[in-house]
Amino acid sequence: MLTIYSKLLLALLFYAPVHPLHVSTTEINFNLKEKSVEVSCRIFTDDFERILAKSYKTKTDLSKAELHEAMDVLVKKYLTTNLKYFVNGKSLTANYIGFEIDHEATIIYLEIEQVPSLQRLTLTNRILYDLFDDQMNILHVENKGIRKSAKANYPSTLLEVRF
Repeated sequence: MLTIYSKLLLALLFYAPVHPLHVSTTEINFNLKEKSVEVSCRIFTDDFERILAKSYKTKTDLSKAELHEAMDVLVKKYLTTNLKYFVNGKSLTANYIGFEIDHEATIIYLEIEQVPSLQRLTLTNRILYDLFDDQMNILHVENKGIRKSAKANYPSTLLEVRF
């Protein structure tokens, strides 16, 4: 009986995905002093490399230092295409700052400058929607010490918080 369970466990481990949850998290902090919206996106690196390779028909490796500059171009292009920001009802563009690898995740940093206040933030988020039909995208926004969150499950793309 033990061998049947051992074989079943081995089969489950072998065929199970690396991480069965397909999720990205976007953290936004309104910096009142700098009058800017600071954005960081956390995406599983293996999924992110897959979507970059699929989208841009090229080999990707976000962890290789010698490819960092080339990967910067792809990451910037992907985030510019798949994240759209509306602050207080106005469409704004985020400046790409860069990315880093943190364990199994890639963290991408962006910033929207010249934002005098933040009453409402609407985010259109299509991250990994071309890869997974069970994708979930989570948004956390902090403004003057108040934290609000929203989530969108595929195929919904809109996330909104109001202060």
